[in-house]
Amino acid sequence: MAFVINDGCLQCGACAGQCPVGAISEGDGKYEIDPDKCISCGACAGICPAGVISEG
Repeated sequence: MAFVINDGCLQCGACAGQCPVGAISEGDGKYEIDPDKCISCGACAGICPAGVISEG
């Protein structure tokens, strides 16, 4: 199951830089994860300073 970025995103971009498959991009008000590209590795969740990334 793909990871999702919940409300509370700081828009820092740390997650996007950590994603090995480029599934994360800047969205409207927060970063977003493309579920079709996400490989569920969890690298983004581990780097998120706000702790708002979880398995969706």
